[in-house]
Amino acid sequence: MKYSDNSYWCNRRTIRKYSDIEVSDSLLNEIIEKASHAPTTGNMQLYSVIVTRDPETLAALYPAHFNQPAATGAPLLLTFCADFNRFCHWCDISDADHGYNNFQSFMTAVIDTVIFTQQFVTIAEREGLGCCYLGTTTYNAPTIAETLQLPERVIPICTISIGWPANEGAISDRLPVSAIIHQEKYHSSTDSEVAQFYAYKESLPESAGFIAENGKKTLAQVFTDIRYNRTNNEHFSRLFYDFIDSHGFPFPKK
Repeated sequence: MKYSDNSYWCNRRTIRKYSDIEVSDSLLNEIIEKASHAPTTGNMQLYSVIVTRDPETLAALYPAHFNQPAATGAPLLLTFCADFNRFCHWCDISDADHGYNNFQSFMTAVIDTVIFTQQFVTIAEREGLGCCYLGTTTYNAPTIAETLQLPERVIPICTISIGWPANEGAISDRLPVSAIIHQEKYHSSTDSEVAQFYAYKESLPESAGFIAENGKKTLAQVFTDIRYNRTNNEHFSRLFYDFIDSHGFPFPKK
């Protein structure tokens, strides 16, 4: 569905189920072109997007995204990459000695990529398309890079499943704005303030379900012990760190 100007912002939905209706190349290219006018560092546009429709390539990507329903049921996936390859190539053929194989340059490209990705999602949803961020791109970046044949200095950052919605999806709960706004200087919240920020999230029936089915005492424990636990975080941190370091952006060594 298309949202009116007044209803879109607080009522947007993440879509994980899609119809069989094709997303045309012309519409997709139009949205990408509009999104490319998003802010970018020094007007360098340090990003690229890989459009995947081919069933075999999609099948190869699904395991890297842990076979999430939003990935397996999508007619296409878009992989947004931090890309310094193109800019460095331009420098090479233009007699310019670049120094972009470092952590600062990597982060610059990441910021450009994330801004571009969200601009794309906003425009696509305003056109009536449904989108879902797959939070697994940085977990299995080496596999994704191999599947998509990404060259040096091209790092996958965000993946979006996209299509025409099969249903409206649900509106995700959000923290109150008082939890995220700090006037002039950062305010360290008290225990009672933090508890109040998360009170609504904890009160939802689905939260109680998560706690019960995982045998936990609190919703926070579902996050720390099950969904984003220390062991997995450390494993995938090393995997991503080593991939970035070996793929054209060596990290500073102590």
